[in-house]
Amino acid sequence: MAEPVNARDIVLVVDDSPETLGVLTEALEQFGATVLVAIEGAQALDIAERITPDIVLMDAVMPGMDGFETTRRLKRNAALAHVPVIFMTGLSETENIVEGLESGGVDYVTKPIVLDELFARIRVHLHNARTAQSARDALDSAGRTLLAANRDGEILWCTPQAVKLIEEALPDWSGAVLPEPLRTWLRVVNGPQSTMPAPPTLPIDSGRRLHFSLLSTTSDAEILFRIAIDGADAQVAILRRLYAVTSREAEVLLWVAQGKSNRDIGEILGLSPRTVNKHLEQIYQKLGVENRASAAIAAVKALDDH
Repeated sequence: MAEPVNARDIVLVVDDSPETLGVLTEALEQFGATVLVAIEGAQALDIAERITPDIVLMDAVMPGMDGFETTRRLKRNAALAHVPVIFMTGLSETENIVEGLESGGVDYVTKPIVLDELFARIRVHLHNARTAQSARDALDSAGRTLLAANRDGEILWCTPQAVKLIEEALPDWSGAVLPEPLRTWLRVVNGPQSTMPAPPTLPIDSGRRLHFSLLSTTSDAEILFRIAIDGADAQVAILRRLYAVTSREAEVLLWVAQGKSNRDIGEILGLSPRTVNKHLEQIYQKLGVENRASAAIAAVKALDDH
């Protein structure tokens, strides 16, 4: 039998049957995987919030909170929404399979479990999850402010830069769902993306607004937005044109003009304070100024004049 997992993988097995837990734990641990065990839904959610698993094997029928509801709650947590869930159950009616997939599961195996079949499915879904995560990591490292939500407005994933930008604009944001005006917009719009009205902008402080630009609607399951504060892209373009700075230097300069410290700028843009300082050294040289205050004044004047 081919290895179903890598030794680094963390598998959360959720089942109220000691026999099933014993068989799966022994088989997975033979390949060096770390196996976490939960015997009911609430315990599974608690474990997953403390230790993020790479994949979840979920029993559909359990006393108390069943596997379908457990999965729905798991998927509402943006930090766990990417984790694939495979259902294991004796239920084989079409409506049960549909409920499992609609609750957020990626696959469904019936009991009694055939280990070779289950492990083949695990391999496929771990590979798919890693491929998707690699793409998101690339977006993160590029500093993109991107966010994906489903049609109900629940956050599926977002880059760290997007999280920081929204938290900067909306300190009371829960992190689990889009702000209410965006959820309302999602409920009423439909049809081809080209015919959709633009998403609403959200007021912030000092007359600024938070913008959600619709990038794609590949399916109801994942709708992709790019986020910016009040025409930040246009302001970056102005600074780049006037001072011949790079795009990243223009972003740093824009936040300097808004009074942010190197640490704050680093957190917003996903840079270390040391890297921010190196960008500032280049900015001072290109603007012909000697310090931070002079650079901020030059940037503010340039933006006010344009």
